[in-house]
Amino acid sequence: MRVLNQSQHELHTRNFSELKEHLCSKTKRICLKVKKKSIQIEVVDKNNRPLSSMDIQEVHRQSLRHRSVIILIYDNEGKLFLQKRNSSQKNYAGRWDVSTSSHVLTGESTEQAALRDLEQTFGIRSTGLKRIEEIEASSETGYEFISLFVLDKVNTIPETDKDEADSGYFYSESELDWLIREYRELLVPILVFLHDRRLLFKFK
Repeated sequence: MRVLNQSQHELHTRNFSELKEHLCSKTKRICLKVKKKSIQIEVVDKNNRPLSSMDIQEVHRQSLRHRSVIILIYDNEGKLFLQKRNSSQKNYAGRWDVSTSSHVLTGESTEQAALRDLEQTFGIRSTGLKRIEEIEASSETGYEFISLFVLDKVNTIPETDKDEADSGYFYSESELDWLIREYRELLVPILVFLHDRRLLFKFK
């Protein structure tokens, strides 16, 4: 059996410790990535009653009904804030989107989801959210039952998350009408859906 001298033993111990630290760090990163992707949401029936909890990616893959919230943010002049999606986004990169939106996580109410999304996206804590509409799930909504909320009289342009959006801008109703008429392909489908049903400025 080979016997290590003290210096060899110290080197061996240090190398082992570094390797262990590297593997643990790598494992943590992998676990964090897995946890980040593993988002649980409730699958619901045609009457919006909960059936089960599933991973969000699987729900989308199977086109199952589920819940989401959309928050429309307006300034003092009644203009609607839109985000321009980051160019690196997987879906609809570079297109104009609603103010903010989120899925309703398992165990959340729609109000809780809206408040969470507002704070996570813009750092805004508000008690002024108003629910204004409930939209039935269909292929046009991505099989989502959508709860539509409004936050108005925002004085400054919300600071966007650069990982999600490149910029943001307040549009008047006439400006948005022109944008959709001339450059419909530059907007995400759900924004066009809400516009065509006259829901974006209906409650202003």
